[in-house]
Amino acid sequence: MQIAQSILREELVVFEKKFREAVKSQAPLLDRIMRFIVNRKGKQLRPMFVFLSARLCGPVNESTYRAASLVEILHTATLVHDDVVDESLERRGFFSTYALWKNKVSVLVGDYLLAKGLLLSLDHDDFRILQLLSGAVRKMSEGELLQIEKARSLNLDESVYFEIIRNKTASLLASSCAAGAYSTSGNEQLSEKLSRFGEAVGVAFQIKDDLFDYGNEKTGKPTGNDLKEKKLTLPLIHTLNTVDKPLRRELIYIIKNQNRNPEKIKYVLAKVAEAGGIRYATEKMNQFRDEALAILYEFEDSEVRKGLEELVRFTTDRKY
Repeated sequence: MQIAQSILREELVVFEKKFREAVKSQAPLLDRIMRFIVNRKGKQLRPMFVFLSARLCGPVNESTYRAASLVEILHTATLVHDDVVDESLERRGFFSTYALWKNKVSVLVGDYLLAKGLLLSLDHDDFRILQLLSGAVRKMSEGELLQIEKARSLNLDESVYFEIIRNKTASLLASSCAAGAYSTSGNEQLSEKLSRFGEAVGVAFQIKDDLFDYGNEKTGKPTGNDLKEKKLTLPLIHTLNTVDKPLRRELIYIIKNQNRNPEKIKYVLAKVAEAGGIRYATEKMNQFRDEALAILYEFEDSEVRKGLEELVRFTTDRKY
C-alpha cells in the first residue's frame, strides 16, 4: 500500500488526530478503553478508501475527515460487538475489549461509539453522509443475522452467500467510497459509481478472507475455523453443489456433527481442494476485483487512481 500511503501521508496524520478527538470521553474508564482501542487500530484501509475516493472527485475538506472518522468509528463499534457475539479473546494479536472488560462494558463501548458517530455527523449537518453509512450498519446487521439463520440449515445457495457478504462486509466499504466521493463532489451519480466500486472490492475482500480458512501464503496452514462454526463459504458451497451425493452427505454430516474433530475438518478441507472449490472461489474473487478496476478505469489516470488500484490489488493479493 506504499502508493496510497504516500499520497495520503498528510491526510492520515491529520485524520489520526481528528479520530482520537472524536472518540474521547469525559468518563475515565471509557476514555481509557478508547485509548486502548485507538492504539490497536488496524491498517486504516477504510479511511484510505474514503480519502482516495474523495480526492478522485475533488479536494479533501473537513466533511471528508468527518466521513473517514465516522467510517472508522462504525467499523470499530461493530468489531467490539462482534467480539462479544463470538466470545473472542483476541483482536489483531492483542487481547480484545471483551477479554479485558467482559460483556457489559464491551456492549456499552460499542453503543458509545455508535452514538459518537451519529453525533459527529449530526453536529455538522452531514446528513447525506450519515444516511449512506447508517444504511451500511443496517445491512451489516441483516447480513450477520442471515448468516446465523442459514448456518442452522446449512444453506447451499450461492446467491444467498453473496447476499450475506454484500451486506455483512461489502456494504461498509461501498458506503465508505460513496461518502468520500460525496464529501468532495456533492454529486449523487459519482457517489453511486464509487459505491459500486467499493462493493465489488468488498466482495473480493471477503472471498479472500474465506480462502484463508483453507491456508495462506504466510503460514501455509489451513485453519478450518469457518467449518468449526458451520459457516458455509464459497469454496465449500461450490464443492457441496458439485460432488456426488454420497460424498456430499458425508461432508454435510461432518460439518453438522463432527465439526470439532480436527481430523474430520482436515478431511473436509482436503475434499474441497480436490473438488476445485478453492480454484473456483479464487476465480470469483478475481472477477470482482476486475469489476472494481473496470469502474475505476472510467476515471482519468492519476496518482490517486493508481493509489486506489493498489488498494484493490492488495485486497486480493494480501497474505493476511
